[in-house]
Amino acid sequence: MNLLPLLGGLAGGVGLFLLGMGLMTDGLKLAAGPALERILARSTQTRLRGLATGALVTIAVQSSSAVTVAAIGFVNAGLLNLSQALWVLFGANVGTTMTGWLVALVGMKFSIDIFALPLIGLGMLLRLTGEGTRRAALGSALAGFGVLFLGIDLLKDTFSGAAADFRLPHWEGAIGIVAMVLVGILMTVLMQASAASLVIAFSAAQSGLVSIEAAAAVVIGANVGTTVTALLAAIGATSNAKRAAAAHILFNVLTGIVALLLLPWLLGLLGSVRELLGLDSAPAAKLALFHTAFNIFGVLLIWPLADWLTGFLLARFRSAEEDQAKPRYLDKTVLAVPALALDALAREVRHLGKLSLATVRAATAESPLPGHGPMHNRQVVARLNASIADFIVQLTRSSMAPDSARRLPELLRLARYYEAAAELAAEAGEAVAEAGGPPAGDAPASQFRDCALSLLDRLDPEAPADVDSREAAYRAAQEAYHALKAHWLEAGASGIIPVTGMDAYLRAASALRRALEQLAKAALRQEDLR
Repeated sequence: MNLLPLLGGLAGGVGLFLLGMGLMTDGLKLAAGPALERILARSTQTRLRGLATGALVTIAVQSSSAVTVAAIGFVNAGLLNLSQALWVLFGANVGTTMTGWLVALVGMKFSIDIFALPLIGLGMLLRLTGEGTRRAALGSALAGFGVLFLGIDLLKDTFSGAAADFRLPHWEGAIGIVAMVLVGILMTVLMQASAASLVIAFSAAQSGLVSIEAAAAVVIGANVGTTVTALLAAIGATSNAKRAAAAHILFNVLTGIVALLLLPWLLGLLGSVRELLGLDSAPAAKLALFHTAFNIFGVLLIWPLADWLTGFLLARFRSAEEDQAKPRYLDKTVLAVPALALDALAREVRHLGKLSLATVRAATAESPLPGHGPMHNRQVVARLNASIADFIVQLTRSSMAPDSARRLPELLRLARYYEAAAELAAEAGEAVAEAGGPPAGDAPASQFRDCALSLLDRLDPEAPADVDSREAAYRAAQEAYHALKAHWLEAGASGIIPVTGMDAYLRAASALRRALEQLAKAALRQEDLR
C-alpha cells in the first residue's frame, strides 16, 4: 500500500483538529472574559466544588491543558491554595473526557460536513461583523468547533480507506499494551493535545486498524502525556505551584497504572455497563466510556489519600522563605492549655519582630547579602504572620480567663506592626533599585543610614528595654531624615541628580522612616505586654 495518502490524511486530519481546538479554546476563553478566573478563584471552597469547577470549565473551554495551566498560575499568584488547586486539576481530568464523547457520539456517527461547514460559515460571519467584541470571540469558537469536526471526519475517512489492506505492527501480550501506552504518551507530547491522540485512537479502533485493548492503551498514554503541560507550567514557579504540578503528574500516572493493570477486567465490565445504558456498540463509544470511567475511578482512588498527598507535597519543594517562616514555638498541642498557648504565641511574635528588624536592616544596607534582601525577608515575615493569625483564630475558640483574652488582640496588633515595617522596608528597597542603587558618597544619606541602624539596635524585641537611649536614637533618626529630605529636594531642583532619581530616593527614605516608626510602636507595645 502507498503510505503517502495515509500519512497525508493523518497529518491533515490532526492539523485540522488542532487548529479547530485552538480556535475554539481561544474563542471560548475570550468570550468568557474574566469569568474563568472568577469561577476558579471563588468556586473551590470544598472538594466537590473544586472537582465540579475543574470539570465544568474544562468542558466549557475544551482544553484540560488551559485549565491546568490556569490553576497552577493561580496557585503561583496566591489566588488558590494547594488543596483547592488539587481538586480543580483532578476535575479537569474528568472534564476532558467530554471530548471522547463528542468524537464517539457525533464525530463517528454522522456526516459531519452537514453541520460542520455551516458552523464554520456562521462563526466567521460573527467574527467578521463583530471584531473586538465578545460576539467575535464566540464566532471564533463556533468556527473552531466546525474545523475540529472536519479534522475528525478526515481522520475517519483516512483510516477507513486504509483498513482493508493496512495493519499497524502487532505486539503480543503485556509488551504490546505497554508499547501502545508509550505511543499515546509520545503522540500527546508531540502534539501537545491529548484530544488529538484520542481522536486518532478512536478512529483507528473504529476502522479496525487496532484492537479495542490497544486503543484503550493509547488512551491511557494520552492521559499520562498531558502531565507535560503541568511540568512546563511549573518551571520557575513558586513552591506551591510545583506541588500542584507534581500532584497532577502523580494523579495521572497513578490512574494510568491502575487502569493498565485492570485493563481486561475494566473493558469487560464496561461492556456490560454499555449494554445496560443502551449505548452504541461501536468501539469509539466503548473507548469514551473507558476514558471517563478510569478518570472517575482515579478520583475515587485519590479521595481518601488527598490529605496525605497534600501533606507529602507540602514537605517537598520547600523554598528558603518557607523554611525560615516556619513557626518555632507554635504547636497545636499547646492549644489545649491557653496559658501555655499564649506564652508560645508571645515568643513567636518576638521571633517575628527579629525577622522584621532584619528586613528593615537589609533595606538600610548599601549592598544586602544575596537571598537576604528586603523583598526576600518580607515574604518570610508575611508567611510567619499568617501562621500567627491562624493560631490566634484557633486559640479564640478555647475558654480563656479575661486577662488572657485581652492579650490576644494586643499580640495581633503587635504582629501587624512588624508586618507593616517589613512591607515598608521592601518598598524602600524597590525604590532604591528603581533609582539604580544607593547613592555613593552622599553624606546625608550615610548619616540617615547610621542613625537608622543605631535605632534598630535599640528596638530588638528580645533585648532589655532602654527607653531613654531608644527615644534619643529615634529623635536622631527623625532629624537625619528631614535633613536628607531637604538635601535631595535641593539636589533635584538644582539638577545635581535627575528628578526621577530624587523622587525614588525620597520615596525610599520616607518608607524607611515609616518602617522605623512601626518598629518603635511595636517596642512600646512589647513593654506593655511584659
